[in-house]
Amino acid sequence: MTESKDYLNSHTVIATYNYKEQPVEKGYANRTLHVDLSKKSISEKPVTQQMKDIFTGGRGFALWLLWNAVNDDSKWDSPENALVIANGPLCGTTAYPGMGKSTVVTLSPLTHSVIDSNGGGFFAPYLKFSGFDAMAITGKAEKDLILVIDGNNQEIRLEEAPEEALNTYPLAGLLTDMYAIDKKDRKNVSVITSGEAANHIRYAGLNISFFDPKREEVRVKQAARGGSGRVFRDKGLKGIVVRYSGISGSSNNPAKPELIRQAGKRINNEITKYDAHQ
Repeated sequence: MTESKDYLNSHTVIATYNYKEQPVEKGYANRTLHVDLSKKSISEKPVTQQMKDIFTGGRGFALWLLWNAVNDDSKWDSPENALVIANGPLCGTTAYPGMGKSTVVTLSPLTHSVIDSNGGGFFAPYLKFSGFDAMAITGKAEKDLILVIDGNNQEIRLEEAPEEALNTYPLAGLLTDMYAIDKKDRKNVSVITSGEAANHIRYAGLNISFFDPKREEVRVKQAARGGSGRVFRDKGLKGIVVRYSGISGSSNNPAKPELIRQAGKRINNEITKYDAHQ
């Protein structure tokens, strides 16, 4: 981890945003995060009841944020095109698997239309419990940036990061070490990267990390569809880091926890019974 701290010393913080801690209620953090890389600005907006009633969360929230960011003439490489990463009200539920997915929505460099893609890893639940149901990134940076979300200290930073290489596996591992408090804390960090190829090809996806304690290494899942990695690099992003510790089975504060437990029991029984035969 010493090497990672050396890289950190080369970073320059160009924007900082502090926000108030608030609990998740019935699966919602009730805020969205907005980052404008051109203006070097970070802000938050409330999630309205109308958003919940109409869009529920996840893909719906992401489409709504994209809709409000673009106009009739927007292209995939327009500054106003939003790269949106969202979670849903069930995200972070520990009772059964599959609840860690991130939904990525943007204007596609491949289809020139709206695309969505889902990826695993731990980013989505860490983002939610850090305080946000979705994040929308607009604008373009002049220099390569890393966006850091520290959910335990309620601080968000934009950092110029001139020295780190782009390739996903070394970069995800390096950033995990860089922003973890110590080796035990690495499991609480998730990183989004795109890799070197995203500078050149329009079908590049996003890589979303999680730390595997058994293997003692960072692994990645992909939001592969539509070219969101190309949008990521066009905006000047080198990585997005979120850190959050303290997730429990009650972190989502569901309205009816018994229904969650019943569903979890049923799904896990089905997995145990049928998974080996599929």
